[in-house]
Amino acid sequence: MKHTLRCSLVVALAAVTFFACKPDPVDPDPTPTNPVNPPGPVIPTGSAIGISFENFVGNDSLILDQVIRYQNANGDSFCVEEYKYYISNISFTDNLGNTWYENESYHLIDASDSNSCMVYVDNMPAGTYTSISFMIGVDSARNVSGSQTGALDPANGMFWTWNSGYIMAKIEGRSPSSTSSFNLMIYHIAGFSGPFAAQRWASPAFGSYNAVVTTNTVPTIHMKCDVSEWFKTPNIIDVSSVSVWNTAGAQAAAIADNYMDMFSVTSIDN
Repeated sequence: MKHTLRCSLVVALAAVTFFACKPDPVDPDPTPTNPVNPPGPVIPTGSAIGISFENFVGNDSLILDQVIRYQNANGDSFCVEEYKYYISNISFTDNLGNTWYENESYHLIDASDSNSCMVYVDNMPAGTYTSISFMIGVDSARNVSGSQTGALDPANGMFWTWNSGYIMAKIEGRSPSSTSSFNLMIYHIAGFSGPFAAQRWASPAFGSYNAVVTTNTVPTIHMKCDVSEWFKTPNIIDVSSVSVWNTAGAQAAAIADNYMDMFSVTSIDN
């Protein structure tokens, strides 16, 4: 009996020693699921055009922070903390008059994400392209198509779940002129049907530039986006009168009328 007990104790001690020396398991690297902003665009090597959306306020590069550094046409000073807009239904016309349309053309430009500001339109026929056209916002068909993914995923913060519609463009910041709490200045521009639909078309001129597409070249269009246009022409926006707007209606349509000309082509690299 003593011999059996002694063997049992030896086995037990060996087991304790084994488990005490065994290294702790290593947690696997977390794998993100359904990221709002994927790692970056796939850069094509040909048969494509790149569009670099470069955000400014007047002649100053847009900086997202809480520093009051900008001034609008009404004389209101302000800062910008968030700036997003949809670009969709992109088309290009070449020097022969042929127009090519991007398939599944929906892109969310987020000033806080440099990857989103570089858009590649691929699978294009070779040619010399002389003009571009696109919608600022999301067309009515996609506004009523239910839950979607990618740029149109509601997780991107550009969809009104309470009102079933996409925000075409948004700007959030602060202004000393604001009459809202914490001097907030917030404009969410939406509405996809009826007299106050907020989608707008833009066709910024290429001027003397062309975008030459071949099977092994990808020209880049440098597209300036001027935030200051939100506040002027044809409608002067007084921040003290309209500090926050986050619904469809006449005011949203008026701001959309202003920013429809906020894009300009500054150069094209072939």
